[in-house]
Amino acid sequence: MPQTLTSTTGADLISAVAAMSKEERRTRLDRALRMIAAAEGEVVALVGEVDRNQDYRDDGATSAEAWLAERFGISTASARAYVRVGEKAADLPHLVGSLCEGEVSFDKVRVVADVATPRTEGRLCEQAQECSVRELADIARSAGELARASSPAHSRSEHDRRFLRFNDEHRTMSVQLPRDSYAEARASLEAKAKEVPSEGETPWDQRCCDAFMELIHSSLPGSVGRATTASPYVVVVHAPLAALVDESGQESVLAGDLERHGLIDCETVRRIACDATIAIGVDDDVGHTMYEGRARRFPTAAQRREVMRRDRHCRFPGCPNKTFTNVHHIVEWIAGGRTDLLNLVLLCKHHHGLVHRKVWTMSGNANEELTFVGPSGRVMTSRPSSKWTRVTATR
Repeated sequence: MPQTLTSTTGADLISAVAAMSKEERRTRLDRALRMIAAAEGEVVALVGEVDRNQDYRDDGATSAEAWLAERFGISTASARAYVRVGEKAADLPHLVGSLCEGEVSFDKVRVVADVATPRTEGRLCEQAQECSVRELADIARSAGELARASSPAHSRSEHDRRFLRFNDEHRTMSVQLPRDSYAEARASLEAKAKEVPSEGETPWDQRCCDAFMELIHSSLPGSVGRATTASPYVVVVHAPLAALVDESGQESVLAGDLERHGLIDCETVRRIACDATIAIGVDDDVGHTMYEGRARRFPTAAQRREVMRRDRHCRFPGCPNKTFTNVHHIVEWIAGGRTDLLNLVLLCKHHHGLVHRKVWTMSGNANEELTFVGPSGRVMTSRPSSKWTRVTATR
């Protein structure tokens, strides 16, 4: 008879598992994964109701996705998947029911949820029990393409779905193009990549990347082929003066901070300084850009850049918004607050409004820790970007 693990934890659990036979381990694993699937079925149902009733607004969140990530410590990708399936849970009784019974995994439900309808989800549920996740992804992709192709406005909708998105954290770009534009872009880049000199050691994807940058450089005003003029675009680098003039030969991986993109070393600082338009920020001995005290109500451009560098996005816990943001005085200027870095914080438009209306209160030192208290009494804290604290800690 298989031994019970219900009350076994930690090292005892490891020992108990190690003592099992191969068949016992397989049986236990099957049972554990079915329990996980059933639990995720319950999560999906709950998240769907949280989203429909906007329960997340009680904690100041702007979406169920952001609320899940902040409150329960899961990744944004996992939160997004739960919300997307939860939104359709009421229309997918077969798929969600099979998930709650542990008959299919959440990954299987997730890949077909976007194309499932009340008319097709019964058949998709049967396929989910028979097919792998990869096979289901192919089924969902085919169903999506068929639905779009049958639409009279297919060619127009394909154009409307075009996008180019930047991910500053990973320094990546995601692009979706209409078919003809994609074919044109690929042919152009591949033709350019074949012209990039190589001794056969440079991987093809790196040559394509070099070709992309060649196109960027050649588009600059006054350039012929490779750019020979100074870049008209401003790239801001925060670095101690020693990183530019020190000839001791000592290198540091924390020599500077490429604004909105992360830490860079001395070599990169000097390379950028050779052929770029440079914006100089006067920093104190720990890398904080100038203080204004009570002399100014509105932050200077340099201070705004520094607040963005420090906070990276809205400082309200769990809010990833970095596009529609304002620099806010923690202690209002009219009430004696200073226009100094420690009293300035980046807030998105939504959370800026919540703080101004006193729905949430905020206090603390923006360079160290901020405390947010909500109408329900919930207390949350926020700290600066770890990249900012790392580079300033070395000053």
